[in-house]
Amino acid sequence: MIDFAHLRRYRENNRIEAKRATGGLPESIWETYSAFANTMGGVILLGVVEKADKSFETVDLPDPDGLVAEFWNLVNDTRKASVNILTRHDIAVRRAEGRRIVAITVPRADRRDRPVYVNGDPYMGTYRRDGEGDYHCSRETVQAMMMDALEESRDARLLSWLGMDALDERTVRSYRSLMQYLRPGHPWETLPDARFLCRIEAARETGKDTYHPTAAGLLMFGKEEHILLEFPEYSLTCQEAKVSGGNLFTFYYRVWRKLTELPGMRKERADEEMTMERALRDALANCLINCDYRERGGIEICISPDRITMANPGSFRMDVDRAKAGGSSDPRNAGLNRMFRLIQVSEGLGAGLARIYSVWQRLGLPEPVIEEQFSPDRIILCLPLEICGLPAVKPMEGNVSLRNIFGEKRLQMQTIIEEATRNISVTEQQLSLLPELESCDLSGLLEEMCREGILTRNGQDGEIMYSLRA
Repeated sequence: MIDFAHLRRYRENNRIEAKRATGGLPESIWETYSAFANTMGGVILLGVVEKADKSFETVDLPDPDGLVAEFWNLVNDTRKASVNILTRHDIAVRRAEGRRIVAITVPRADRRDRPVYVNGDPYMGTYRRDGEGDYHCSRETVQAMMMDALEESRDARLLSWLGMDALDERTVRSYRSLMQYLRPGHPWETLPDARFLCRIEAARETGKDTYHPTAAGLLMFGKEEHILLEFPEYSLTCQEAKVSGGNLFTFYYRVWRKLTELPGMRKERADEEMTMERALRDALANCLINCDYRERGGIEICISPDRITMANPGSFRMDVDRAKAGGSSDPRNAGLNRMFRLIQVSEGLGAGLARIYSVWQRLGLPEPVIEEQFSPDRIILCLPLEICGLPAVKPMEGNVSLRNIFGEKRLQMQTIIEEATRNISVTEQQLSLLPELESCDLSGLLEEMCREGILTRNGQDGEIMYSLRA
């Protein structure tokens, strides 16, 4: 991380802290240890001072080896530090400018070890890093870290004070219809709604024919007024998709439909792993699945021809570089992850972020940028869309992305399901006015969906009405 042969090039920042330490191990080192561990990691330099021009200069340390021994003893004392997250390789005596200094490399702590605190009190001894300094964490921030440290998923909690009427029946029907289409013949297909919701961990049975939603079920299918009772900071916004609020299932598909309208989307084989469409699906799913719905700020998605930004409350639960490498999955909301996986939105294999970076590199686009903010915790993913040497491909007319991922017919069926969800019942004439259905055999498609049990057909005042099967 640091080239000790050119130490003067460096400045104190959110990853580097210099301390004189000529009078022994400074007490402030523990605040910095906690701050680096709870933020993004960093290096503590002992025997280094910051001059007036902000450049570094080494000083003569009387006993560098003694400082290392003292630090190692104290960091293993739980009365001083709640946990030692270092190895012997993280503490070393280095030579810089002809002098011996001590370099302590503090990694970002695993979420199961956070909060890393000092002096025996998590509420008084937990710190984070901001710019060049360490700041004391609020009680709310400490509690959020403690919640993340639990093995149980954030959204697994049973909401026994809520009944099943807190869930929106039309959203549940829409989800079930989509799952039925994607997984025909699934053994849960014929279950009553309550038992189906228990199978997907959106609800639990607490007595004979008595059911209550889980936090995951409320977020995915709930009526907004009930969601806000449990999650007062809950907020979903995407102005470009003309959507604000609602439950996660409805929000996902409205935003996804807007993403597919971006100019410059390219047609690629639907079964390919490394497509922009697949990467965007990963990004949107990650934003919803890894959000801390109790934190301030809410989910905000902005879509423009030159960039897409997705922001959600909550911190990374693992090191960002490890997440980029892929292969590691630690979702904050495992229940939501399961529900999205059942409708082929999320894979749950930890490949999402790695795929996003690989796809952007393959297409010659500027590298995506991840910004992690603290107090309140927030993750912002920026996906640039400026064309930089993009390989020549033939553009595809119309709505590209959903066609590629779901197939032409699946997109058309999903459009009908969404319209029937919003309006309870629809006519063929109403559906024919939708741009997504202009080019299809609408009568034949409606007939097929009725045969498959997705829709029911009823006559009303001489007009045929189509509704989702109850």
